[in-house]
Amino acid sequence: MDHRRDRHAAGDTLALRAGVSSAAGSALAWRVEEAELSAFPAVRQVVLGGWALRFSEGGPRRAANSANPLRPDCDCGDELIDAVAALYRRRGVTPLFRVPSMIAPVLDERLAARGYTHEGESCVLHGPMTAIPAERDPKVRLLASPSPRWFAAMAGLQGHTPGQSTVYRRILRAIALPSVFAELRGDGRPVALAYAVIHDRLLVYESVITNHRLRRQGLARRVIATLAAWGRESGAEAACLQVEADNMPARALYDGFGLTRELSRYHYRRAPAR
Repeated sequence: MDHRRDRHAAGDTLALRAGVSSAAGSALAWRVEEAELSAFPAVRQVVLGGWALRFSEGGPRRAANSANPLRPDCDCGDELIDAVAALYRRRGVTPLFRVPSMIAPVLDERLAARGYTHEGESCVLHGPMTAIPAERDPKVRLLASPSPRWFAAMAGLQGHTPGQSTVYRRILRAIALPSVFAELRGDGRPVALAYAVIHDRLLVYESVITNHRLRRQGLARRVIATLAAWGRESGAEAACLQVEADNMPARALYDGFGLTRELSRYHYRRAPAR
């Protein structure tokens, strides 16, 4: 089965159902892509051939250590692939390309032919603020900047190693956009966390996490509803986030919350071991 063809066909069907032109859908998808990259910046970055090469050695997420396209006409040639791979290997990092569905499939085909493996299939979801239930929960604490306690709670819930926790702190402290950090506690301990960033009137949700022993109790919904209220008060017109494609409980949560439109998908291609 050709999964690439299936994925692009699914994206075309979604665009048709939404009643928008492919050009308009693509423009919004790239706008959201820009917002997502800004909401989770890398420790270091190089721009090359229409790509942002992000370096955050030891970071807890692939997005912080991968090459990400910045525009639909980004360079997808063999020389670009070689140059990107060389820069990552120079820093002792395995080359990793993030491949969104908005770019031509030629890059994915070239990487696959080189033995780059497929991983991390994810969806980018979007919804207008008018469709999102925004309500401040008095028990959800909002912080203008992440406190040491917030960072410690996030490390515990995410299962970060000490090294990952250190890099995660550096990444969040590099955020230059309006942002807020949410914490919901129960019985004296953190039970749900997240943060949100506003970029170009888009509210971007990041690091939404719930204590795994307390899932399906509406805790994450209380946190993201409070962040939505903050976003609406701050001028956001729509919200977006990224979620793993096979995380059906999370997708059901976000669909019920008003993030009903799948704008695009992406996956990663990882270089084979040398």
